[in-house]
Amino acid sequence: QVQVVESGGGLVQPGESLTLSCEVSGRIWGRYESGWYRQTPGQQRDRVASMSTSGTPLYEDSAKGRFTISRDNVRNTVYLRMNNLKPEDTAVYYCNVRLAGTTYWGEGTQVTVSS
Repeated sequence: QVQVVESGGGLVQPGESLTLSCEVSGRIWGRYESGWYRQTPGQQRDRVASMSTSGTPLYEDSAKGRFTISRDNVRNTVYLRMNNLKPEDTAVYYCNVRLAGTTYWGEGTQVTVSS
């Protein structure tokens, strides 16, 4: 079994930054794909950024130039650095990892961008 736990969300003002963390634990072997998604009430969960097993990042248009996904393979932690946050970035942010054909999700962390 694999556990995924997000942290780092909070309330920030427009233009500020946040770094989200995603700790992966449990039966982990080999490398895994990872990703950050976000969801607002009544909307579908949308991908923000992802990283392949080889470490190649991929960003959705909404994140390009402002967000950076990274991974620490020793600590089994995936990060999402978010700069220049906007009110429309307000959402619950979820992390997932895909390992051996199974996708594991965390419970999410709330990010609110408001003045």
